[in-house]
Amino acid sequence: MKPKNIFKYLMVAFFAIHLLGSCSSDTEAEQKFDKTPVERINEQKTELSTALLSSEFGWKAVYFTDDTQLGGFTHLFKFSADGKVQMASDFDADTATYESTYSIALGSTVSLLFDSYNRIHLLSDSNSYPTTALRGKGYLGDFQFLYYGQENGDILFKSNRLVRDVRFVKATAQDWANLPKNLITEQNVIGGIERPLFRVLEINDGTVIKKYDFGFSPVTRFSSSKSIDVNSSEVISMGVGYTPTSIVVSPAVTVGGQSLKEFVYNDADGSFKATGTGGVTATIKYSNAPLVLNDDYKIVLPGKVYSRFGYYPDDFTADASTNSKLFQAEIDKINANLPAGQYLTSVQLYLNHSLGNFIYYTFVGRGALQHFVDVQEDAVGKKIILKHKSWNGNTTVSTPAFLAGFDKYLMDANGIYVKKESFKLYYSNTVYTFTSSSSPFRMTTWQLN
Repeated sequence: MKPKNIFKYLMVAFFAIHLLGSCSSDTEAEQKFDKTPVERINEQKTELSTALLSSEFGWKAVYFTDDTQLGGFTHLFKFSADGKVQMASDFDADTATYESTYSIALGSTVSLLFDSYNRIHLLSDSNSYPTTALRGKGYLGDFQFLYYGQENGDILFKSNRLVRDVRFVKATAQDWANLPKNLITEQNVIGGIERPLFRVLEINDGTVIKKYDFGFSPVTRFSSSKSIDVNSSEVISMGVGYTPTSIVVSPAVTVGGQSLKEFVYNDADGSFKATGTGGVTATIKYSNAPLVLNDDYKIVLPGKVYSRFGYYPDDFTADASTNSKLFQAEIDKINANLPAGQYLTSVQLYLNHSLGNFIYYTFVGRGALQHFVDVQEDAVGKKIILKHKSWNGNTTVSTPAFLAGFDKYLMDANGIYVKKESFKLYYSNTVYTFTSSSSPFRMTTWQLN
């Protein structure tokens, strides 16, 4: 056969095969699009409604509204066919179950709408916000979730507001019974009154260990941990959600190519540990001293310029998460031991003042008190030591009984760590913390001079 005729036959065969393929594709397309958009949406509506009602004990979702600045909030839902939903959450101390209504909304896609007030709406309340940066935005939460299908028995949604993945997993009877235990885990993350104030996030990829200065804000449920390596600017940030025995984080911590999401609590030492394979771990644990010592304390040493630092129970310094539980308990003790109508209004540190160095206590209902001290440097430990001189200039009187418990921590013979914080407390004033090196006592102040 001539080459010209061979070419003709090949072309005929090609078009024949193409025509058969087109017929097959057209048939598939017809099958795929044999339903109208309304029919497909109604089918999705039925599918979602059936799924919501299919779990005996309802559904559980740990909702991370924005894991660049906020943690996760656990919600439990039990749907009924009459449009009612039973709901509980660990947003705050109220873990009781409340009833409201829901509906399957129709739009560009099918969505689950919680259309009357319940616990989920606490995250979208613009009048309730955890930080000044979120003023008017609340917790960036949503109460309408776009339906995207099912996977391994879970229901997949995306939030309508910030378009974040939200996964509903089947709840158990234990999930409902144990929800209050999430709040115990929260307190374990914050740290007990007798726990050390310093913590480390230790990353072990099976070969190399890296350490980060673990920081956590209870009000936002958000952690930001800076590398202690002076040559590194790495920061590991993650939102934190609570379970009865662990914390879950988002985004997951990547160690040795593995994603670690759940950190299990160990009550013996207060640590939280996530475990992978091949020796890979990530651990949040306590340290008795700061991981990184700095020279911030030098600002108050003798010979420096006059500086003043103030804590006030009625302003933003009182709300700072850096104030320790022990510090807050001692403030409460001062007021409890004062006569009726009297209470503490400030604790101020005057250093290198023309009158000397003194701790200045002010009150409503009684005169102020000045505890004059000498300031000594612990150059090795990078801290200061305050030595008693007098009360109001009188060297013979002892510490007032109602102040004795509080004042002793500032007079820690082992010294006080001074830290210039990177955050602000609403105003532009620089924030400093003063931390006892022998106890979990830490006071947050503004620098006022």
